[in-house]
Amino acid sequence: MMGGETENLTMKAAVLRAFGSSLAIETVPDPVIGTGEVIVDVVASGVLAYAGEVFSGERKYLLDLPVVPGTGAIARVRQTGPDATQLAVGDWVYCDPTVRSRDNALSPDITLLGLSAGGAGGMRLQRYFRDGAWAERMRLPTENVTRLGALEAEAAPMWCALGPMLVPYGGFMVANLQAGETVLVSGATGSFGSKAVAVALAMGAACVVAPGRNQAVLADLVRRFGARVRPVVLEGDEEGDRARMQAAAGPIDCVLDILPPSAPASVVRAAVMAVRPYGRVVLMGGVGMLGGEDLALPYPWIMRNCISIHGKWMYPRDAPGRLVALVRSGLLRLEEYSVTTFGLDAANQAVAHAAAHGGPFRITVITP
Repeated sequence: MMGGETENLTMKAAVLRAFGSSLAIETVPDPVIGTGEVIVDVVASGVLAYAGEVFSGERKYLLDLPVVPGTGAIARVRQTGPDATQLAVGDWVYCDPTVRSRDNALSPDITLLGLSAGGAGGMRLQRYFRDGAWAERMRLPTENVTRLGALEAEAAPMWCALGPMLVPYGGFMVANLQAGETVLVSGATGSFGSKAVAVALAMGAACVVAPGRNQAVLADLVRRFGARVRPVVLEGDEEGDRARMQAAAGPIDCVLDILPPSAPASVVRAAVMAVRPYGRVVLMGGVGMLGGEDLALPYPWIMRNCISIHGKWMYPRDAPGRLVALVRSGLLRLEEYSVTTFGLDAANQAVAHAAAHGGPFRITVITP
């Protein structure tokens, strides 16, 4: 269908009406297309391991309620606007939840559909682009839809791994990671960190230093990816841990930190300061977000060693298409991931399952 035609007036959706409440499965109005927008039929949407912490209010994310949650989706195009020159009805697409304001290309405001806004400007944007993917249909900007090519319907849940993979991929893009470089992933044994290891290797990293305390997960990373992964067991001594990371693979060109808010600043600092002189650091984790100690890096060390430090929230707009190409090339394997699916009526069970099974190479998916 094109333009403003609609087939149904209502649809089923999961709705968060108040922080601390369960999701309500309701009948809500269909989204109505506007200029520069696309409406899709949602086939599968991933569930973040910490989604329950957002819905309870524990994470204190900026989120205007009521809202349909759900960040990112695999979907099929239902309607397009007049500015869509290549999308066609029925196309399989990845729906990027990172919505950017269009009136300031240099400093756009950002909101994440159904999850969080980045400041006051992001909240204004959220009041229009607010609802996420845990519904039968979703409306989003045309530029937030990336074609996937031919896809079997049963493979759609597996493709939801794209969403969390895009986060570290954005970090490596801003760091200008080059083939043959050595990368350290701070948080390698976590859900996002393990995906960062896979993405770095797919981008051509010579090896990835993978620090962590969970020896079983470290061993599994080596089993999956081979000798290009160099595990380092953390012992809690900042200087000692740093020395062990530096000894694992020679000079470290790039450090990506993607540890959660619960991680101590000392663990992040140990990893960050393992980078070589003239190296790059990308900060994508949560140190200090819940009121803990801030990351204190020595000014003289940064200045005298010519360290480049990048903060990065999410990823550039062209990242989804580039990551899809890595998957299609065979360099990045979605088959590594164990997928558990839930119907929309079981959205609350899906959130609980994701929290309890949020480890590496596992994804929880809602299939509306």
